[in-house]
Amino acid sequence: MNYELNFAPVFANFDHLIAGTLVTIQLSFGAMLLGTIVAVACAAGKTGGPAPVRWLVDAYVEIIRNTPFLIQIFFIFFGLPALGIRFSPNTAALVALTVNVGAYATEIIRAGIESIQRGQVEAGTALGLKRIQIFRYIVIKPALRTVYPALTSQFIYLMLTSSVVSVISATDLAAAGNDIQSRTFASFEVYLVITGIYLVLSVALSGLFSLVERLAFNYPLSR
Repeated sequence: MNYELNFAPVFANFDHLIAGTLVTIQLSFGAMLLGTIVAVACAAGKTGGPAPVRWLVDAYVEIIRNTPFLIQIFFIFFGLPALGIRFSPNTAALVALTVNVGAYATEIIRAGIESIQRGQVEAGTALGLKRIQIFRYIVIKPALRTVYPALTSQFIYLMLTSSVVSVISATDLAAAGNDIQSRTFASFEVYLVITGIYLVLSVALSGLFSLVERLAFNYPLSR
């Protein structure tokens, strides 16, 4: 094996990788936030909504969980324009990621909601709390606390899955790496560095989520 590592082309274009990394972070956090809102609404509808709402949520979850993410993003970016709905590559990526993670997170949060004992809800009703107050103060926070590890694991997976959005020319980290590789032909070095960046992002997200868990759910920071 006579191959010699040459990272010079990678470092010469490192600003391009940084820009792509920032887009990946923006897409990931945007989809996490929006996906959580979608998931909480859908989980609430599935556990306590009327039958038509439950059917719609079930259909949404089943369709998304049983089709490839690649097809979903192609449908949003290439299919919806036939109906007059057009998105830029980065916006289409955000929409696709939100729709995808929202479906998976719906089932996670639903499981958390169903873990809440019925007696707690009845106690809230006895105290005269409205349904929205019961959901906010008695149901959703304990539910999120229960499913938080599973939810954050799904979010980290979402960040890694975001590399797929490069297929529609979204300007994420994977797209930046592909562009550098096509110009420098330093495939091994480029993808080695990208692998390292994704690893750092995953570890950083894991640490951030651990800190948020301790602050949001009153765990001691020294734990």
